[in-house]
Amino acid sequence: MRTEVVPAALAGERIDRLVSFVTGCSRRAAAALIDDGGVRHNGRPVRKGSERVQEGDDVEIDVGRLDPEPELVADPDIALDVVYEDADVIVVDKPASLVVHPGAGTPDRTLVNGLLARFPEVAGIGDPRRPGIVHRLDRGTSGVLVVARSERAHRDLVAQLSSRAVERRYLAVVWGHVAADEGVIDAPIARHPRQPTRMAVVATGREARTHYRVVRRAHEPAAVSVLRCRLETGRTHQIRVHCAAIDHPLVGDEPYGGRRAAISFDRPALHAELLAFDHPATGERISFERPPPADLTALLAELA
Repeated sequence: MRTEVVPAALAGERIDRLVSFVTGCSRRAAAALIDDGGVRHNGRPVRKGSERVQEGDDVEIDVGRLDPEPELVADPDIALDVVYEDADVIVVDKPASLVVHPGAGTPDRTLVNGLLARFPEVAGIGDPRRPGIVHRLDRGTSGVLVVARSERAHRDLVAQLSSRAVERRYLAVVWGHVAADEGVIDAPIARHPRQPTRMAVVATGREARTHYRVVRRAHEPAAVSVLRCRLETGRTHQIRVHCAAIDHPLVGDEPYGGRRAAISFDRPALHAELLAFDHPATGERISFERPPPADLTALLAELA
């Protein structure tokens, strides 16, 4: 039995959605568990998935009765741009349209499904719902990402990420002219208090720091700045949230106020261009850098 105290970010949410969110199961599995009497709200059994929860409520979830999730399927049709591979790690250049691993609303056709086809041995590495995955890029973000190919590598890379030994540098295009040539955005991040699919700067959130440097400022076709951002921490949507918080949202980033008529771009203008870490087997520092994809390259060329 798992007990959750509802945080402010999920207040007012449907209980079936909360169960899905906190357990990682699908909405269908959450609904089935509720129908089977496996969820209690403030001590009483839940009868309807549409029941709403409030901050501070207790929700008990009998996770042992969750229906098993569908088995991950290898999909050879998922094209992978493999930058590097050896017995311990795989480095890929993820396209902007690809989700990293299956989840609610995306049961298949993810990076993980493609990895299982090309590297079936990752199936037993780490979390079985997201095998081999140690960090993620948002669906709309392109760029380099490392995957663990051995248990040793998985443990080591997770530890490096936790100790902030992994270097991650991003290229970003944001609205407006950022005043300072460089700086640090130091603002805690948590779930948005009213929109749980989004993140926000929240005083009680987890610490988050983004270092940035202005590469150039453009005036046409609109006032924008090109930034290089380095993550000191790795919170969900961190660069997107931090840039929006200083009133310079990413071009194309609709959830965070970055979709505007002056420039048509159908995703957040964000690319993970550099990734560096200590190799889990040799300890050697290795680094991988990839140029932005065609859509972002075209946008950069358009700026003047």
